[in-house]
Amino acid sequence: MTREECAARIPGGPESYRNGSFRRICGAPYMAPLYDPATQRPQDAKACIDQFEFPDIPCAYPVVWVTARQAAELCWAEGKRLCDTHEWEGACAGALLPPDYRFDLAQGQPTEVAVARMQAAHNARFGPTRKWSYGPTYQRGVCAAASFKTEGCNGGDFGGCGSNTYPAGSFPECRSALGVYDLNGNAAEHVNLPLASSQMSSAGSLTLGVTEMKGSWFIFDRYYAHPDWCRWRAPFWHGSRVLDPQSHANYHLGFRCCKTLN
Repeated sequence: MTREECAARIPGGPESYRNGSFRRICGAPYMAPLYDPATQRPQDAKACIDQFEFPDIPCAYPVVWVTARQAAELCWAEGKRLCDTHEWEGACAGALLPPDYRFDLAQGQPTEVAVARMQAAHNARFGPTRKWSYGPTYQRGVCAAASFKTEGCNGGDFGGCGSNTYPAGSFPECRSALGVYDLNGNAAEHVNLPLASSQMSSAGSLTLGVTEMKGSWFIFDRYYAHPDWCRWRAPFWHGSRVLDPQSHANYHLGFRCCKTLN
């Protein structure tokens, strides 16, 4: 899909994505407040998240082939930060809940074991109430997920695997209740998974935790590769510390940034 085709698909065009109220709260364009509508108002938010995948511009293609470390550094360069896992999940599910990290399950464990134990506890808690950014049941055709792998792609070769994403925001119905787009489909996304309270980006950590991949990507209408409900936490795929110089990059993996409000 071209950028021009993207613009034609959006009622009112890309400019319609500008939200003056969000900008006043977040202090930046194309960011959405993170809060729990059951108990809070948008202006009660303590953090905001990019409405679109980086570079957070409607009808721009997502930046992929970026490592987790590079993603964190790019967010910091913009005065933002890489999102914590629970923030991304809240943006997708339409309600930011308090952090639920079971640090007690991680204490004293090897990283892979710690992640697996925390993942199992979290998924058991939220699995019965699973939902997607666009609604309570999985649907094809709503998000940017009907693209394809480049023929011959072996799963991670820069020369052989195309970044066959769509322009950001080209599926206007792929929107969460908090006004965040493309959380399902298009590019999967790097986030920070803290294994201790000192590694929480939302608490000001500059050391960060380990990598997690959130969401789904551009082939899921053709091949449902793994669960992609909002609060599902993934295994330690291609795992490393976020700031490891050798952290993972791939053709279907991008990111978006969060921002702490004063």
